[in-house]
Amino acid sequence: MKVKLIWIGKPDGDVFDAAIRQYTAKIATYISYETVAIPYLKNAKSMPVEEQKKREGELILKKIEPDEFVVLWDERGKELTSKQFADFIQQRANTGLKTLTFVIGGAYGFSDAVYARQNAQLALSKLTFPHIMVRLIFAEQLYRAFTILKGEPYHH
Repeated sequence: MKVKLIWIGKPDGDVFDAAIRQYTAKIATYISYETVAIPYLKNAKSMPVEEQKKREGELILKKIEPDEFVVLWDERGKELTSKQFADFIQQRANTGLKTLTFVIGGAYGFSDAVYARQNAQLALSKLTFPHIMVRLIFAEQLYRAFTILKGEPYHH
């Protein structure tokens, strides 16, 4: 199984990049991991929110293949413990799934079309985080999930 993360945002140059790269390298020892950056829309500030979500949604959907299991990181999603997240990943792997895709939407969330395509919604917290922090937290939790599944001591 491959894990893919699709996200809206600035591709690089942030203070969190080094930490994200470290976790990405660690994840690669367990599984194929791909990240797909969709740059911010041009002139988004002058665009109505629904139009922005629609355009971002179109770009997101172009990056998803029909056979992928799609999980949206959404404030209304289900919150899991780290062990539950590891189990969630293992359950997907047990089905023979080729690609497990996680998506971080834009500032205003997802379009109706993206919600229609999802297979699950998860939330990192009820708190709101900048997207770059979500990428870092996700990378760390994905790494943690694989250490849990392998019985390694990192989780403690």
